[in-house]
Amino acid sequence: MRKIREILRLHHDLGLSARKIAKSVGSARSCVADYLLRAKAAGLNWPLPEEMDEAALQNMLFPYEGVKTKRAVPTPDFPKIHTELRQKGMTLNLLWMEYKERNPDGYQYSRFCDLYHRWLQTLFISMRQTHKAGEKMFVDFAGKGIPIHNPDTGEVKDAELFVAVLGASSYTYAEAMQSQGLPNWIGGHLRAFEYFEGTPQIIVPDNLKAGVSKACRY
Repeated sequence: MRKIREILRLHHDLGLSARKIAKSVGSARSCVADYLLRAKAAGLNWPLPEEMDEAALQNMLFPYEGVKTKRAVPTPDFPKIHTELRQKGMTLNLLWMEYKERNPDGYQYSRFCDLYHRWLQTLFISMRQTHKAGEKMFVDFAGKGIPIHNPDTGEVKDAELFVAVLGASSYTYAEAMQSQGLPNWIGGHLRAFEYFEGTPQIIVPDNLKAGVSKACRY
C-alpha cells in the first residue's frame, strides 16, 4: 500500500507517465497502470484523506467480491534459470517458454522477467575492473557462427565472428571469417590493429585453441 501511495503522488503531484513511475518505484508499467485505473474507478483523489489507513485503501482498490480460491502460481526455479543462461544461445525467453510448457497457468513473460531480475538483485555480485587506455585488447571468436548465404548456389555456411575489444573504451572491431584457423586468427589481429590505428600493450585471448597452446597460471 505504501508503494501505491507513492504511485498516486507521482501521478497527481508530478504528472509523471506510467512508464516513468514504474521506473521510479521499481514495478512493472502494467502494474502501475492497473493501480491508477483502480484508483480512478474508486473515486480516489490526491492527497488521500488523513484518516484513510492501509486497510481502508486496500478495500477501496481491491473490493471484496466473495470467497475465491486463490490460485497458487508455480514459482520458477531462478537458481537453475540463472545457471542455464550461461549456456551459449540460451535466452530468458526460451527458458520462459519451457516454464510455460511445464506450467500452463504460470507467469506471463513480462512478470517472469520482472521476478527474475528482482531475484538477481538479491545476489549482490559485483566485480569492478579498472582498465587503462591502450593497455589491453580482449580477443575471441564470439558465440555461434553467422549463416552466410551463397546467392548463386543457395548454400549456407556458418562464418566465425572474430571480435577484438579495447578494455578502457569498449571500442570494438568485428570480422566474419571462414574458420577459427591460425591464419584467420593472426589476420584478424593485424586488421584489428589497422582499424584501431595502434597496438595495445597486452592482448588477452579467451581459452580457445587458436589462441592458447598451453595454459599458464601467470
